Amino acid sequence: MLTYMGNPIKILVVDDEARIRRLLRMYLEREDYEIDEAENGDIALTKAIETDYDLILLDIMMPGKDGIEVCRELREKKATPIIMLTAKGEEVNRVQGFEVGTDDYIVKPFSPREVVLRVKALLRRSSSTTFVQSETATKDIIVFPHLTIDHDAHRVTADGEEVSLTPKEYELLYFLAKSPDKVFDREQLLKEVWHYEFFGDPRTVDTHVKRLREKLNRISENAAKMITTVWGVGYKFEVIQE
Repeated sequence: MLTYMGNPIKILVVDDEARIRRLLRMYLEREDYEIDEAENGDIALTKAIETDYDLILLDIMMPGKDGIEVCRELREKKATPIIMLTAKGEEVNRVQGFEVGTDDYIVKPFSPREVVLRVKALLRRSSSTTFVQSETATKDIIVFPHLTIDHDAHRVTADGEEVSLTPKEYELLYFLAKSPDKVFDREQLLKEVWHYEFFGDPRTVDTHVKRLREKLNRISENAAKMITTVWGVGYKFEVIQE
């Protein structure tokens, strides 16, 4: 069984259709992942809060709490990586999903092999997002007034307090911070941060920037102000001069 830090990789599959849960379980267990299931949003939220899953596959349309509400409530407590499963044509729901903090989405009907590839890609990013204290000196670290990004540990602190970010939020912040004062349009950010894994609405960038600012602002207003909107163009990371 695949492990991370000595623990099995645990994935929660959430869908109200048993056949889809069985299909995903079969393909994911072939990759040696440990799979848990939930048939509705209420059960999913309880399990996701009580158990530290490495990733959650979350259907949007479900009885009771839908995937959007589950993601919104979970994000108040945890930054567990989430891939949403959406029916074709549910663009509004997909945008809502990114607004509440999902990391990626897959459109139904999907290829199980595509799901496995998406899961592997997100796990690669999220496994390095978990902070592990290194015994060696940190080399890759970016320090600004009010904000520090320790890339070796994938750790962000604002005014000395750690900021809990999803993998995609971290990648976006790190990418912008590597090039202070350089303006990137939304298409550039989709290409550089989302890579081949996402082909979609540029508004996805806007929703991630919004969430990133909100998280930083809870700790440091000055840190949040560093992510600057360049109207009509895109975004840049602007260092605050003191």
